[in-house]
Amino acid sequence: MRAVRFHGARDIRVEDVAEPSDRLAPDEVLIAPAVSGICGTDLHEFIAGPIVTPQAPHVFTGASNPQILGHEFSARVLAVGGAVGHVKAGDRISIQPLLSPRNDYYGKRGLYHLSPQMGCVGLSWAWGGMAEKAVIKDYNAQPVPDGITDEQAAMIEPAAVALYGVDRGGIAAGSTVLVSGAGPIGALTILAAKAAGAATIIVSEPNPNRRRIVTEIAPYAHVVDPRDGTLAQVVGDLTEEGVGVDVALECVGLETSLNACVQAVRRQGKVVQVGLHMKPASIDAMLWALKDITVEATWCYPTQIWPRIARMIAAGIFPVEKVITARIDARDVVAKGFEALLDPSGEHLKILVTT
Repeated sequence: MRAVRFHGARDIRVEDVAEPSDRLAPDEVLIAPAVSGICGTDLHEFIAGPIVTPQAPHVFTGASNPQILGHEFSARVLAVGGAVGHVKAGDRISIQPLLSPRNDYYGKRGLYHLSPQMGCVGLSWAWGGMAEKAVIKDYNAQPVPDGITDEQAAMIEPAAVALYGVDRGGIAAGSTVLVSGAGPIGALTILAAKAAGAATIIVSEPNPNRRRIVTEIAPYAHVVDPRDGTLAQVVGDLTEEGVGVDVALECVGLETSLNACVQAVRRQGKVVQVGLHMKPASIDAMLWALKDITVEATWCYPTQIWPRIARMIAAGIFPVEKVITARIDARDVVAKGFEALLDPSGEHLKILVTT
């Protein structure tokens, strides 16, 4: 079968690999992936990997490179193991890709995403979404309603990152919000904040193409170029008595973006770290204290969030499909996928791959 496999930095190949066996363990599900998104984590692997893809066998899953990519995807169930009862052959599903022990400290508390042994389908598992077939655990298979498309179902995973940040920020009806960074997660965070009831959404994004895209998908947002020095003025003009936003969500993973969020948030407001920092950031801790702020850091998402997002999509209040900017075949995954997303002009947000 055809599969997209990561071998090393700048070495992603479309290869013919053996199909998974249809002899399933009791808790396994055999699936046919439909569409899979290219994630920022995949891009980091392509540029400088292996980072999270395992060179030695993974501590929990036993997987090692070369790795079939794809952890943001939807699929159709082909067969199920004897102990699987919540899905059956023919069902459409969205994949919740995190794999972790059910009986360690975090697993016993339902905090599966916090296990130090956590693995991920498409990053540290024998299979991934950029292939014609895959095997997953029963808990990775999340049924989706008929009212959402395969593309929307594939977008639930990155949407979970965004919605978790919104949840941690406590965004509610009438909130004022800053989203710093309008990449794919930032764009989904804007949509999630709107779905949560935010009344005022300010977006800080230096890339003109991304500002244009955000203006198209979220015309209610006030989009600012942080390089022109007007962000503080816009925040002051759009918040009560100019005090600052209730919640600022940092979706870039850069020191300047984090500090801009701290500057923009009101006293006793919240700053939520959604983007992942690749290096330490210098911060003004005294300013944090003077403003009496809360800083929330997020890692992945609680795995139980899937049905909620599916309902939001089906109800039309979380239009995740708006973030999709291209659809490609797996044969073009490097040139039209990875390279396109790395183009500094920023023409794309989310590219979906069909195998």
